[in-house]
Amino acid sequence: MKKTLLILAGGMGSRFGGLKQIEPIGPNGEFLIHYSIYDAIKSGYNKIIFIIKEENYDVFKEKVGSKLDKEIEIHYVFQKNDEIKEKINIPEDRLKPLGTAHAIYCAKDIIKENFTIINADDFYGRESYQLLSDFMETSKNNFCIAGYVLGNTVTESGSVKRGVCIQKDSKLIELVESNIEKIEKGYKASALTDSRDIKVTFDTLVSMNMISFTPKLFDYIEENIYNFFNNNIDKIDKIEYLIPEVMNEMLQKKLVEISVIKTPAKWLGMTYKEDKDIVEKEIKDLIKKGVYPSILF
Repeated sequence: MKKTLLILAGGMGSRFGGLKQIEPIGPNGEFLIHYSIYDAIKSGYNKIIFIIKEENYDVFKEKVGSKLDKEIEIHYVFQKNDEIKEKINIPEDRLKPLGTAHAIYCAKDIIKENFTIINADDFYGRESYQLLSDFMETSKNNFCIAGYVLGNTVTESGSVKRGVCIQKDSKLIELVESNIEKIEKGYKASALTDSRDIKVTFDTLVSMNMISFTPKLFDYIEENIYNFFNNNIDKIDKIEYLIPEVMNEMLQKKLVEISVIKTPAKWLGMTYKEDKDIVEKEIKDLIKKGVYPSILF
């Protein structure tokens, strides 16, 4: 069975500074993305697609892809606006990508199977890859989110953005993108779209953008992406078409069922520069425990 991992690596990491996807964190100069791919391979994934900016191709292939050519099937897809520009007047000086839904849509021509998306700059843990790999084998028509315990995903360095999973019986009702900060008595969460307060606790499950889809996602995006940008033409210089919005629309229209599977895995990320030391220490500890070899590939 073909199992594809689609890695979103088009962002420049403005808060962290530079290409945080290729900041070395392993003992031999490995990058966080290498540990993600190692976990994916161990969990049955056999095809990798990187979504990147065209101008980053050479450095990305040299730093990341060169270690993997003999390990797994690899593809590079550029997040470009060319196809969209044929129907929508995108400003020539717009540098900001068109959003995660558009990034995923860019890979439509080389994905015909179920696939999982991840962020290039997040560490998700092997258990999460195995859970979604197993899900793709048993549920061929629906989507699935790896649900992380909120309290294990916050950082002491500042507020974070998380997708709060509003669910019932492990089925997603709504994915609420929220700004979350740690306060004296718990956590404060505000929805990004309408500023409503979202009640959350330490154990609330959140999405870290590790989600499994079927190819019908591409059909929906294709049917709606042009209307989305045309309906927001007054904000065309910065508006983004985001995957949580697409998922919520599909849920509202009853086009899909989305499972939320709680993962025991620990999430790590480099949202801020201060987080890098923490991530390096965690990886070092996992190597000591035998989870990873000292040299991955």
